[in-house]
Amino acid sequence: MKRIIILILVVLPLCLMAQRQRAQDTYTPAPDEQVQVSHNESDYTNKSTKKSKSSDNDKSKKKILSGFSGGMMIHGGYSFSKSPNELFRNGSLEASKLKDLPQDGFTFGLGGTLRLHLVEHIHIGGEGHMSFMPLMGSGSSIRSGWGGALCDFYATLGILRPLIGMTIGGGAVRRIYVPDEDNAPTGTNEMVYNASFVKTPYFLLDPYVGLEIALSKIALLIRLDYMLPFGKDNDGIVRDVKWSNFVSPSGPRLYFGIVFGH
Repeated sequence: MKRIIILILVVLPLCLMAQRQRAQDTYTPAPDEQVQVSHNESDYTNKSTKKSKSSDNDKSKKKILSGFSGGMMIHGGYSFSKSPNELFRNGSLEASKLKDLPQDGFTFGLGGTLRLHLVEHIHIGGEGHMSFMPLMGSGSSIRSGWGGALCDFYATLGILRPLIGMTIGGGAVRRIYVPDEDNAPTGTNEMVYNASFVKTPYFLLDPYVGLEIALSKIALLIRLDYMLPFGKDNDGIVRDVKWSNFVSPSGPRLYFGIVFGH
């Protein structure tokens, strides 16, 4: 009898513990508790939705400035003027010798650009270039340097990005005339009129079209422009800058460059 009582006292607590553990495993919350849990989940969902909306707004703001780029370009072109006198602006040249002097020629040079990309369709920035036109093989040359602010519009077609825009700025033309052996002056004026140097500052409008070919973060740039420089008339009489005072030489230039972007 004692053994049965001891067995009951030992086994009964163990059975109660096992039953309590099983009840905890199969517990289902009451309706009020379920409502509270669902409210907590909806609050979390609302918070996550608000966060996603704010992140979308931040992304839309960042798209206003979508990147920047910059690089170097080389160019070649052909520039011309109406006459040799207009090209060199040397009033001491004899009329009989002007017919043998050039009035146009090939020009080449290099430069660089830096741009910001706005709303994925607009470039704004600046650029600067130097161009050199050797003439007659005597040391005569036309050197042009210019720079300014640019703005262009572009479209993205796969790896191609056609663009059209304009640069507004200023620069100067340095005209060096050194006569060759056939045109060298003789007599008493030899030391006076042997050479000349004329510097002509100008304001410019430079419309251009171009194409970029994207290669990862590097792009190949091809561009064609036609500069329109306007400045003072340096034929011996200094005048005010007018739209009619077209500074020659000028002509089309073709640019090739590499642009690094981010």
